Amino acid sequence: MKLVADWNGSGLSGRGKESIVEDIARQAGDIALTHFHSLATVPVDSKGHLDLVTEADREVERFVIESLGRAFPDDGVFGEEGGNVRGVSGRVWVIDPIDGTFNFVRGGQNWAISIGLYEDRRPAFGVIHAPVRGLTLTGGQAIETRLNGKPMPPLPDLDLSRAAMGIGLHPSVATDDRLEVIRFISDDLRISFRCCGSATLSLIEVAMGETDGYISLGDSTWDVMAALPILSSLGAKDTIDWDHTELADKLRFACGSEEFVERVRPLLARVSHA
Repeated sequence: MKLVADWNGSGLSGRGKESIVEDIARQAGDIALTHFHSLATVPVDSKGHLDLVTEADREVERFVIESLGRAFPDDGVFGEEGGNVRGVSGRVWVIDPIDGTFNFVRGGQNWAISIGLYEDRRPAFGVIHAPVRGLTLTGGQAIETRLNGKPMPPLPDLDLSRAAMGIGLHPSVATDDRLEVIRFISDDLRISFRCCGSATLSLIEVAMGETDGYISLGDSTWDVMAALPILSSLGAKDTIDWDHTELADKLRFACGSEEFVERVRPLLARVSHA
């Protein structure tokens, strides 16, 4: 795996390069927290209905792009708030500076900094830092997943008698598709569901065993690029066809334990149209 064996050109030595990215995420979290503690003065703009962006998002993204550029000058960057840096290595860092901006603006704790590495058209490595909740996850291909520095156990087996899942439904998703998701969960699966307003936090819940999986209609690649390799290292599967997915695409997918993913495939077949 190139990330471990061939992650060269950065001029770094002496410690794992994944630790460098974790440090960047933690510093980005400190910047975001400064704004979070002064929400009354944070300017908020709208990118669309229920789709917000703040100066905190923009400042965090600028900081992460500049920091990654110094650490890995050959790599590209693709950010939610317009950051787009061409690289020469073939690797691209995909950034969501604050995933869960709506929660952030409302003073909620379910938001996080997400930094994922995209290599060979696949999510390869990720760092997630949720400052208010005190959670930092790292992991990826050939890199053990850790929560606050400690190894995480594999995902538990699916037990339908106590099963739960997260859902993410973008405001642009048709009402019929939204209703079909809820109907399928309630009638066909007969399990509990929750919506926390952040794909990253929903996927953290899967990693921590709080839910068995997550289904999304309308997330972006920056919402999941860090979380998916972290989860993959724990045994999770997802339904995204990366060979036919571009970084600017909207996603409709499921992620979780292998049994969970198989049980929700019929739903995805019904709501797979964009």
